[in-house]
Amino acid sequence: MISNTNLLDKTETTDLFTEFFELGQEESVSPFLKPESRSWSINLTLKASILASIMLFISFVLSFWTHALPISHLFLVGVYFLAGMPSLIEAVEDLLNGIINIDILMTLAAFSSILIGSGMEGGLLLVLFALSGSMEDAVTSKAKGAISGLTKLSPTRACVVEADGTLIERAIKDIPLGARILVKAGQVVPLDGTVIEGTSSLNLVHLTGENLPVTKTVGDEVPAGGRNLDGALTIDVTRTSADSTLARIIQLVTEAQEARPALQRWFDSLSRKYAITIILLSTFFALALPFILSISFLGVEGSVYRALAFLIAASPCALIIAIPIAYLSAVSACARRGILIKGGVTLDALASCQAIAFDKTGTLTTGQLSCIKVEALLPKDVQRIDEAISVAYAMERNAVHPIATAIMKYAENKQLKAVSLNDFKAIPGYGLEATYNNSEAPSPQTVYIGRPSYIANKLPTELQAALLERTAAVEEDGELLAVLVIDHSPFVFQFRDTPRANIAQTIRSIEKRGLSTVMLTGDHAKSARRIAEELAITEYHADLTPEDKLNYVSELASKKGLAMIGDGVNDAPALARATVGICMGKVGNTAAVEAADVVLLQDNIELLDWLISKAKLTQQIVKQNLALATIAIICASLPALGGFIPLWLAVIMHEGGTVLVGLNALRLLRN
Repeated sequence: MISNTNLLDKTETTDLFTEFFELGQEESVSPFLKPESRSWSINLTLKASILASIMLFISFVLSFWTHALPISHLFLVGVYFLAGMPSLIEAVEDLLNGIINIDILMTLAAFSSILIGSGMEGGLLLVLFALSGSMEDAVTSKAKGAISGLTKLSPTRACVVEADGTLIERAIKDIPLGARILVKAGQVVPLDGTVIEGTSSLNLVHLTGENLPVTKTVGDEVPAGGRNLDGALTIDVTRTSADSTLARIIQLVTEAQEARPALQRWFDSLSRKYAITIILLSTFFALALPFILSISFLGVEGSVYRALAFLIAASPCALIIAIPIAYLSAVSACARRGILIKGGVTLDALASCQAIAFDKTGTLTTGQLSCIKVEALLPKDVQRIDEAISVAYAMERNAVHPIATAIMKYAENKQLKAVSLNDFKAIPGYGLEATYNNSEAPSPQTVYIGRPSYIANKLPTELQAALLERTAAVEEDGELLAVLVIDHSPFVFQFRDTPRANIAQTIRSIEKRGLSTVMLTGDHAKSARRIAEELAITEYHADLTPEDKLNYVSELASKKGLAMIGDGVNDAPALARATVGICMGKVGNTAAVEAADVVLLQDNIELLDWLISKAKLTQQIVKQNLALATIAIICASLPALGGFIPLWLAVIMHEGGTVLVGLNALRLLRN
């Protein structure tokens, strides 16, 4: 007989393997590997490249001693195995698929060097090539990681309510439309559905970016990924796991990331044309030079030797090594200031941006509610405000709502203590109630705190209209509120998501550079308008779904370069589709961080102006390096082809150009 524990372990293992194969995750997280083996598989190509470079250095040193030549050759073979075999395999696969690019040219040049007795130079090309590729891979954003992060927002299993009322746990992929599932307090909603029983508050911050609970009751729709805060909900499933809200966002992220920037497509096209041209020219020179210059085919002065020398000297080492060094230098300078840049092309794209779109909550604002004011609705109760704060503190200190946290901080800042309460009770989705033993009152009083619509029913008729009128005025200003009632005396608590420090100055600095700014948010229009006016942002759009944000970003990005800054799952598709996606690292959701091109690790959005300046400087140095690299290739390849300089001097000239552009790129390390 199989125990329940073994069945659970088997189910979890099946889910793990299913996720790995369906998402196409990297080998470093393969469930086939032991935990101790996974650490070795991380950045494996970079580790192999570094080992190959060490072996190349040893081989070069040993080559000066005749008796050590066999050992030197052995180390050189190791270099070709570690750095060359992966390139050779990829080159063969590309050729079989009809693809010709710079990678094939580099591999051909390196291995061809063995034929003319210059294996050391070929090993150097392979090592430099491998180091460049592995370092670029280490900082490049991958869509698989973003999708993996998204799937972790939703559980893999759900509690299904059968017709007879029994509860059975099933994998969400096996739950059909129309099934009833139970979501308990504290759990994440596994599938999209409609509430058929219960009332509760859901925190949809992972989906909307807005850190404010939303009440859901019978008849309301609830999305997968929302966290149930207090009451239990029975939900009728309206979408399967393949069609859920999270699944649609995953699809949007994938589609957006497949829309590659124009600059990247241009480099890919150049790679193919350059490789084909050099290969054809080398073949032509090998066959035609004996007839043009009356030289032999073979030998040191032969056409084959010169053609191979041309092939090696014309290999774009300076282009594919020194140019990434410029990007990596800029990336390192940014990393020292807490900014992660995923790939060098991001810097070029950022330099071309003419507009920046900001999410609101968690980006322009702190994302955390703060209590800014407490007022008594009746003039006679003004002196009881401190008492009201103490009562609210006592009621909310065990709750997990953002409003509760704000009330507790407000009371602590005023150095007020919680009063003693009895008969505490939570009304899911609406508020709290308790019994307050006020020493000045003749008998215990029932106190309430919660949503205005709920609290209004606890007041006499003449006070209900006054309370709703006051709360409507507060909401018109874009602020949030809660109402406390003590013995028919209402107190209004006002909350606000405040802008980040110095964010207004940052926006002004960006606009001085000629970039336009726009705010895109899923929050309601009143709150969005208040923040936009406070920060002097003239263009803003509110009440946006993930699809709406993606459409706005796509439209702006197609007209002019656009950088998008956000932090929530709803921002992930827009971040991926924008010319440059920038994510807040601390408050940012995992999916948004993975989908973005730039991550502000310390939420240091005030460095945006510095980042744009660094991107423009990087673009200038890249252009300088392109010119220097081209000159280096011409000065090394043409003399070698004409036989005016030996191969070793051509290689030194060629690699000297690489060093030159590399040193130029290192200027970007300065802050």
